[in-house]
Amino acid sequence: MRWSLIGLVAAVLLFWWVTEPPSLNTAALPVHEPDLANGERVFHTGSCASCHGEDLAGGLQIHSDFGTFVVPNISPDAESGIGGWSELAFVNAMMLGVSPDGSHYYPAFPYPSYTRMQVQDVLDLHAYQDTFQPLASDQGPHQIGFPWNVRRGIGLWKIRYLDQGRVVVTSPGNTKAERGRYLVEGAGHCSECHTPRDRFGGLQKNLWLSGAPNPDGEGTIPNITPHKDGLASWSEADIAYYLESGFMPDFDTVGGSMVEVQENLARLPDADRKAIAAYLKSLPARP
Repeated sequence: MRWSLIGLVAAVLLFWWVTEPPSLNTAALPVHEPDLANGERVFHTGSCASCHGEDLAGGLQIHSDFGTFVVPNISPDAESGIGGWSELAFVNAMMLGVSPDGSHYYPAFPYPSYTRMQVQDVLDLHAYQDTFQPLASDQGPHQIGFPWNVRRGIGLWKIRYLDQGRVVVTSPGNTKAERGRYLVEGAGHCSECHTPRDRFGGLQKNLWLSGAPNPDGEGTIPNITPHKDGLASWSEADIAYYLESGFMPDFDTVGGSMVEVQENLARLPDADRKAIAAYLKSLPARP
């Protein structure tokens, strides 16, 4: 009995140690003068308003097998938004999925993609979001049951799935595709919808961007690799034009949740849309 108790205590202490939320310190942040124009560009790359609303007040509910996640207020309101956050708190949230109070965020917040962003871009995004009107709007807690409501356990999830490394290695010297990789794998977080997940909600990287069930429950999110099931018949110009206009090569138009994403990507410089197209056409073709 005594040794069983000791073993239990040791297991709890080990769990507590390995699931400690990671964090950066102030010294890890570069000396940086915020660029609001770049922050706006990052904001539209990530289609932040698609989930958080044009006013950033949140409220959207995301239904999943793990429960219902409520999209929070990220306006500069000091009480119910993120107006009181420091640059360091914002970077830790975006890149490590850790809240200002030191707890893990659920990966319904796509920090597993944002962790691949450059810190300078995250700082510019923070500065740009601070230009919005503060709105007092507490959206309430997530509706998550046991055991998923034990946030500390997300530390184990991060050990398995949180990876800052690039997923696809582009051809040496292909600067356009490399820019596209950064946009798609990072701020654009395209994989969060276009890549299937395993039973624990982690992305199956061996099926990168090959399509997935629609989180809304109807239909599927399409394959966007250059496979015949995906974009094999689309040229880079077709993809770039679709992201700009919403029109497909067969003259059909964008639909569903992609509408708002496309409208945000249409605000990017033409070079960024072409870079995204170059990256998608460089991917391994997956059925």
